[in-house]
Amino acid sequence: MNYQEFDPVIVAFLCTWCSYAGADLAGTSRIQYPSNLRVIKVPCSSRIDPLFIFHALQKGADGVLISGCHPGDCHYLTGNYYARKRFLLIHEILDQIGIEPDRVKFSWISAAEGLKFAAFVGEYTMKIKKLGPLNQLSKELISLDSLMKEPTELNS
Repeated sequence: MNYQEFDPVIVAFLCTWCSYAGADLAGTSRIQYPSNLRVIKVPCSSRIDPLFIFHALQKGADGVLISGCHPGDCHYLTGNYYARKRFLLIHEILDQIGIEPDRVKFSWISAAEGLKFAAFVGEYTMKIKKLGPLNQLSKELISLDSLMKEPTELNS
């Protein structure tokens, strides 16, 4: 499949105070960005349970974006630091089960950065297009049951 023909589904978890407002600014400023984004507004990037990300990938997303306030600017003081720690753990898990860690991306985008939001979404969409669709085997590997198994059980 030519990656130009592939139209990926990308789920974006955006913090209410910064990244969602940045996306809104991009829209109201009529800044073009890919329309394949499915936005989920969350109070803070720290409120995103890692299982939400795995569930999105298992249910058909080809990529997941998480975006929050810049470090030091979180409306809940340290929420984005917790999110960043979880993000690193999610990348390790994806790598361990054989799924490209680039399918999950984290960013810091403020309410005033509509242009940055649009550019980020455009670049990330191209990256997912090049990776191609997430295959069925990968979706099975990230099922909740398989994530809970011991490593020896996965090899049998």
